Amino acid sequence: MNREPILVVMAAGMGSRYGGMKQIDPVGKNGEIIIDYSLFDAMRAGFRRVIFIIQRKNEKDFREVVGDRISRYMEVQYVFQDLEDLPEGFTLPEGRTKPWGTGHAVLACRNQIDAPFAVINADDFYGREAFLKIYQFLSSLTEEDSYHFAMVGYILKNTLTDNGYVSRGVCSLQENRLCGITERTRIEKDGDGAHYSEDNGETWIPIDPETTVSMNLWGFPAGILKEMEIRFSTFLTHAIKENPLKAEYYLPGVVNELLDENKATVEVLHSRDKWYGVTYREDKPAVQAALGRMMEDGIYPDPLFPQN
Repeated sequence: MNREPILVVMAAGMGSRYGGMKQIDPVGKNGEIIIDYSLFDAMRAGFRRVIFIIQRKNEKDFREVVGDRISRYMEVQYVFQDLEDLPEGFTLPEGRTKPWGTGHAVLACRNQIDAPFAVINADDFYGREAFLKIYQFLSSLTEEDSYHFAMVGYILKNTLTDNGYVSRGVCSLQENRLCGITERTRIEKDGDGAHYSEDNGETWIPIDPETTVSMNLWGFPAGILKEMEIRFSTFLTHAIKENPLKAEYYLPGVVNELLDENKATVEVLHSRDKWYGVTYREDKPAVQAALGRMMEDGIYPDPLFPQN
């Protein structure tokens, strides 16, 4: 089996709060998009192969804006997150248009992944430190480490936007080991602090802004895909009965199950970098300004990727 770490980029999201295909919306002064910075940092860390998970309908746009250019620097592959990509015995519920979630997205790569791999979102800026740490972790895995995972943890206050709420995986830790993740789908700034709601903003509960959260930057051995396949069938058995149009198979949910069963360990790699993303259109000017400053400070070259 190949042991050279692979980067997996989840770019099939619908971007419902932003509107449009935000993954290819330029934010850099030379037309760079957010994923360009992640790919640059990943290459600088040592990654040489990337798999993009996209929707088939977006393939042409994605190749033109991202893939064809990056293929000059990295080995590029594409997989499609297909609603009808279901285990034997299951059929797509009538009226279902929503993707099956991040766990299903990663499963789309099951025939391409033959080495330890990192998973990231296409529309989040993670910072250089995260890629250095996850690459080092993946490079250290051995054949025996089939249930030893890693997650890059961020400080909640460094991941909030001024323009609305965000969804974050709130982490429970024991020293540098993950005990579990609780998905909070509505977290907002509250003055110098933060709070979250579980009832669409009717009630707010304070949360420590120093809390460690997940931004979906994971490191896994290839063997997790077998577990994910098995558990996806179990998920569908219940989901199709209970919530056929909207139930989602989340990657952190798979990790939580394995933690609850004492089957896996997850090392938390801490990053103090600030997250940047375009959850809302109003986020874009702040992201542009921050990335522009990083180029001026020499953190990133200008332009990020030479045109010739």
